[in-house]
Formats: sequence, C-alpha cells, structure tokens
Amino acid sequence: MVFKMLSQKALQITPSPTLAIDSKAKQMKAEGKDVIGFGAGEPDFDTPVHIREAAISAINDGFTRYTPASGIPELKKAICNKFFKDNGLSYEPQQIVVSNGAKHSLDNVFAALLNEGDEVIVPSPYWVSYPELIKLNDGIPLVVKTKKENGFKLGKAELEKAISPRTKALIINSPSNPTGQVYTRSELEEIASLALKHNFYLVSDEVYEKIIYDGKEHFSIASLGEEIKDLTIIVNAVSKTYAMTGWRIGYTASNQKIASAMADIQSHATSNPNSIAQKAATAAISGPQDCIEEMRQSFEKRKDYMYQFINNLPLVSCIEPHGAFYAFVDIKETFSRNFRGIKIENGNNFAELLLEHYTVALVPGDGFGAPDYIRLSYATSMENMVTGLERLKSFLSELI
Repeated sequence: MVFKMLSQKALQITPSPTLAIDSKAKQMKAEGKDVIGFGAGEPDFDTPVHIREAAISAINDGFTRYTPASGIPELKKAICNKFFKDNGLSYEPQQIVVSNGAKHSLDNVFAALLNEGDEVIVPSPYWVSYPELIKLNDGIPLVVKTKKENGFKLGKAELEKAISPRTKALIINSPSNPTGQVYTRSELEEIASLALKHNFYLVSDEVYEKIIYDGKEHFSIASLGEEIKDLTIIVNAVSKTYAMTGWRIGYTASNQKIASAMADIQSHATSNPNSIAQKAATAAISGPQDCIEEMRQSFEKRKDYMYQFINNLPLVSCIEPHGAFYAFVDIKETFSRNFRGIKIENGNNFAELLLEHYTVALVPGDGFGAPDYIRLSYATSMENMVTGLERLKSFLSELI
C-alpha cells in the first residue's frame, strides 16, 4: 500500500533534543549503566507534601470530572493574586487561561496570534521548542543571534534591525533557558519602547522567575505600564517553581481578547487541564512558599560549584548564570581535536562521545540555535553533579 504524504508542517518539525537525551540516558540507566544526567531541566526534589495532599484530597472528593476549559475559578483567582503580589500586575480571572503545561500555553498563544507568514522574533540561544511551536502555527521564527559579551540578551539595536512589517511578536525568556541570564528593568524598557512603536506583541516566558541568584531581580515586562501590558502575553507554570514537571499545569495572562481566543482554541484541543493537577496547582500557588526558597538556595549552591568548576577546565568556558538551573558552556575550542582517534566536529558528537565513553548526558547546543555550546542542567544532586563534572574533566583531558 502506498500511503499519502504526511503534512509538510509535521515533517519540518524536529524532536526535542532535551527530551531525546533524557530518554537515552534513562534507557542506559535501565540497562544498568551508571549514567549522570545533565540533560532535562527537571528539579530533583519531590513535589512538596501540601501540594501532593491537595491532589489526594481531590481524588478522594471525586474531583475527577470535566472542569471549565480555561481552568477552575479558584486556581484562576490564585493566579491573579500571585500576579498582584509578585509582579504588581492586576488581572481578572477571565484574562487567565490554564493549560496542560507551559508548552501548551505557548502553543495556544501562537495559535491565537499568528496568521500564515507572520514573523516571531526569537533571540538565540533560545529554548528548543520556540521555533517549532511557531512553525506548527504557520508562523516564521526569525532567529536573531545575541552576543556572549552582552550576556546573550537582545539589545535595542539588534531588535530594531529585525523588525519588519511582518513582525507579529517577540519572545522574551527571563530568566533564560538555556543561558540563565536575566533581563534588567532598563533592558526591558528599551524592548517595550520598540514594541509600542512598531505595535507587536511580547510573549514573555517567565517560567523560571522564582529561580534567581546573586541578588538579581525578576521584572515582568508587562509591569512597565498599561500600554505594554496590553501587548504582552505572560507564560508561566508551576513545573519548575514547585517541582511539578509531570503535573502539566501552565498558564497565561493577557488582554481579554487574546485570552478568549486561547480559551476557545483549548476547548476544542484538550477540553480542560487535568482536574486533579489544577487542585494541586491551587495549593501550590496559594499555599506556603517556603519550599521555593529551600530549592532555590540548593540550586544556587550547585550553580556556584558548577560555574567555578567549568571555568577551571581546559578548552571550555561559560558565563555565570543568574537564574534557572543551566550552565551554557562554550566548547568550540574542542572542535578539530581528537578523542581516541575520533575527531570532534560539533556539539552533537561531543555529547555522543561523552555519553558513550564516560556515561555523562548533556544537551548539545544545536537545538538552542548555538552549535558551539552545550547545556548542562544542575537540577541534580550535588553528589551526581560532582561525579559528572569529574568525568567531563577526564574526557577533556583525553582530547589531543
């Protein structure tokens, strides 16, 4: 039987390299191999007890049926309270759309915003799913390369050059995955001024807002004024903040027109987010927050260790991350060197050789739009991290 061709849209999408690496590492562990995983961005902490108990109560109370498509009222109210308390932003529950994780929220955003041929400016290095989600929704990801010496942050001059009549939106990710960099208020003000001047939307991914270090401060670009707030769609989630990656609850805040469009799209795509997870997310956002600081302090200790260790290694370097839980490591000096007779040509075979011979899993930079880099997650135990970094050191010592 001859099958008809699949959609071109589907065929142009590449799989997530972070999940692919994580899957391979888990497979090797299942085979009995001692793999250290620096791949997936997933906190190694258990979901806090009070959040788990809320989910158990939801099950026992029979809260297992359909909910409103855009989220239960008590969760949307808790999210509004969070925005007011943490970000100085006033939203009404009807401006909040709760979805099945931040990826789903982003998909809703692009489905609501984009027409065929619309451009979305994507600063590089970028999170791996941004370009693919844009393409899936008929948009064009316009990748703008940022500079290491500027902290991998998009400057006003770079942004102005990228703006065209087809520009529909710009993605901002602060703190950033994969670089860990944090935009300052003044940097966001420059971006906001151009968005207002040229009338394009801002998609502000703030998933890592609570995981921040070194006295840095998170600013939401929507807090810079009512006009820019109206052009901004904030994307957030409980996944990273509360160690709830598998619960799959993300959410957006936007103007009413965009929120309504996203809610309508979601009502057909998935009906509603998981009912039990919504109860757990409500407990997370409205309950005690001391668990966040405990995890943040642990991440900061790991960050300090990894950053110092890497910058004492030969051939590689990284700038200090100030948020999230990743080190973005420059490895281009290893290219054209040999490992046991095999030439290292790019980040992909660097990662493959390291995994095969030293059982250390990390993510090559191709998927982030930065082929000269690798990403290491320090959302793992200090013990595992120390062991994995020592293996990386031994690997580098073999390069000639």
